Amino acid sequence: MTRLRATAIGFLAILLWSFLALFTVGTAPVPPLQLNAICFGIGGTIGLIWVAATGTGHTLRAVPLRVYAFGTAGLLGYHALYFSALRLAPAAEAGLIAYLWPLLIVLFSGLLPGERLRSGHVLGALVAFCGAALIVTRGSGGFEGAALPGYGLALLCALTWSGYSVLSRRLGATPTSSVAVFCLASAALSLPMHLALEPTVWPDSAMGWASVLALGAGPVGLAFYVWDIGVKRGDIQILGVASYAAPLLSTLVLVVTGIAAGSATLFIAAGLIAAGAALAARASARSSQA
Repeated sequence: MTRLRATAIGFLAILLWSFLALFTVGTAPVPPLQLNAICFGIGGTIGLIWVAATGTGHTLRAVPLRVYAFGTAGLLGYHALYFSALRLAPAAEAGLIAYLWPLLIVLFSGLLPGERLRSGHVLGALVAFCGAALIVTRGSGGFEGAALPGYGLALLCALTWSGYSVLSRRLGATPTSSVAVFCLASAALSLPMHLALEPTVWPDSAMGWASVLALGAGPVGLAFYVWDIGVKRGDIQILGVASYAAPLLSTLVLVVTGIAAGSATLFIAAGLIAAGAALAARASARSSQA
């Protein structure tokens, strides 16, 4: 596989994640951990089918247990927080805060050996967090108290995925087939947690079931496999910069489908987050050239 083709495959993950908020909203009133179990079960099944079709099952035995534990914790933690955030706060606002992860990946990467934080990273962080603050205050200088728990979970969601992404660099390359195990293990852990902590609530409409299936097949399924291929074999810098478009695309999808209103505040906030991430990415590019 060529580098260009792998990069193009990685772009598919960004497009799929742009529908994460839309499909999550459509799955209501299914509780977060139950949704985790269903969607990761679907995503893991897709992976097993792919492994069987390509005959790569033997590669799974070579992956260390600690890598499986780490990958499972990252996927399970991120999505449990994300689904919970969108149940407790407006979808567009919570989704945008959660999408601070591209910027945080750039910032946290400065803590890795051989990396350093530049002024552009700090400036980018300030600009992006201004966007997040604008979302929370709705441009009025006040907080929507009822949604604060959801906003907090969305921020934890961003911290979880960015921390997972940065720390995964220290674990070495693993075969893409291992993602199937991450998904299935996440589903297996979500089920008992759901039974212990939540009531079981199934989708109450055909659209709800369609949203669950689409979520498990796309943003919480196929996306992880194509992203793995892209970051391992493609141009990871281009993919990193492109991921900053995800909050804008996600917001546009919510507005087009009528779930979120296309207010000026919302689009200004999205622009600030994207601009801050771009500033940080530019600083990283300069660091690599220095």
